[in-house]
Order: sequence, then structure tokens, then C-alpha cells
Amino acid sequence: MTARILDPAALAEAFRAEIRADVAQIPEPLTLAGFLVDDHGPSKTYADYTRRGCESVGIAFDLRVLAPADVERAVRDAGNDDRVHGLFVYYPVNGPERDRWLRELVDPRKDVEGLHSFWSRCLYENRRFIDAERTKRALLPCTPLAILKLVEDSGITAPNAAAPLSGLRACVFNRSEIVGKPLAAMMANDGATVTSFDADGPQLFLPDSRDVHDVDVDRATALAEADIVVTGVPSRDFPLVRPDEIKPGAICVNFSTLRNFAENITDTAGAFAPRVGPMTVTMALRNLVRLYRNTRA
Repeated sequence: MTARILDPAALAEAFRAEIRADVAQIPEPLTLAGFLVDDHGPSKTYADYTRRGCESVGIAFDLRVLAPADVERAVRDAGNDDRVHGLFVYYPVNGPERDRWLRELVDPRKDVEGLHSFWSRCLYENRRFIDAERTKRALLPCTPLAILKLVEDSGITAPNAAAPLSGLRACVFNRSEIVGKPLAAMMANDGATVTSFDADGPQLFLPDSRDVHDVDVDRATALAEADIVVTGVPSRDFPLVRPDEIKPGAICVNFSTLRNFAENITDTAGAFAPRVGPMTVTMALRNLVRLYRNTRA
């Protein structure tokens, strides 16, 4: 078996064509403001991806490179500026605790990353719309959403089904508040049974349930059962996932900046996405269009 390689750049271009058409129908120019504290490294690269993504769909990108102490005020000011339609903060800024507070300062009506607690509540309560008439769709965080779209592109999901991952098992190595935890919840909302691993041990996310359960399951068992394996461990000490550990035909996605899978994972996997980045930016732009429509409807 040779796995199909899932190309996030190619999939992103398909979505950008849709976004480009949507932007063309909007009666005013859209502006996305980005907030960056280090003009180098992964965050700068991410901001460069964002700029190129915006340019490709007709959205203006206003990148503001600031000292960490100035970001909170800048985010507040942009939230009150009618000329700015979306906000994108390139974390980390001030460390985990301050950054958690900073996410709450981002106006949820402009939060293209979908990280504000307003959107988190929608996600964990599985609320797909924010109005009683069900005309305004809830936002999902852009990186987990990008991962799900890549999984969908693999062909493993049931198209147009109410629960497209029904009957499938997933294994996620990462339980961060930004990606791993919301991803596990989103997969469970879509019908999957998800085993989530981090340094504190495994947890189980069940379909149609808001409860999360501590479980006693080892890596080998979880990987052997998983139809979908997603990794995002930013450590060189993480033991690479090997082809002999996974279920034949499993869909594998790596969203860490480091490689979490053995190079020969394609010997057993059904499909493999070695990176996610271009899709993350594209989902953020998709969210921007959705936010604009939600606030103008």
C-alpha cells in the first residue's frame, strides 16, 4: 500500500476560489489586521502565508509588528475600528496565561481564528448556529477546521451526512486549548470516538456527549484501532509514529512544525498530510467572510 499524499496547498486553492467569489460580492473592501511580536521565526512565516492568502482572494492585510506590551491595546483599538473586519494574533505573545487573556480581548465578531470563549462555547456545546433562525453559522477554530477539511479530502468521511465521522475512531496526540482539544471535540461532534493524548495522559471524547473521560489505554492500543491519526507534538523527544503501529489504511495528519511520523508511514497509511499550514490560513479567511455576513445580516 502506498498512501495518497494530501496536499494542503492544493486543497487551499480550491477553497480560495470560493472565498474569492464571496469577497467579490461584498460591497466594501475587507481588511484583516495581524498582530506580530517577533519579526522572524515561525510566527513571521505564518504572517507571510497570511499576506499571500489575503492577496490571492482580494482581502487587504494590515500587519502590525509590536512590542509584547503593546499588543493588548492594539487589539482593543482594532476591535473598535469599523475599517477592520478581522483580527489575527500570531501567538505566542506574552506566555500562556497572558495569551489566554489576550484571546478574550479579541472581539468575537472579528475573531477569524475562532479562539474566543464565545466560539469555544458554541463548539463544546455543538451549536452550529448563533441565532434562533439558524441563518448565522457558528465559527470553528481555523487550525482544527483545516485538519478536518484535510481528513474530509481523504475520502474517509460520509459526504453530506449529519455525522460524517460516525463509526470511526480517531487518535490525537496534542490536547492544547488552541488545536488538540477543540479538534477532538469537533471530531466527536461529527460522530467519531476520539482518544486524546498529552502529557497528563489519555482522555476519551465520545460522540453526542459533552463529557470527557479519563481512560486507561496505551498508545499501541489506540493507534491500532484508529481510522484517523493526528499529531501535533512540538518535541523531538516524541517517538515517531511508525507504520507497524497504525491500522492499515489509516488517515494520518501531522500539524506540528516537527515531523511526528516515521518517513515510511506511507507504507501503511491510506492517506498522509505532512503539514497543514496553507489550509489554516485559508480557513481563517473563510471565517472572515462568515463573520462579515453574520454581523451585516
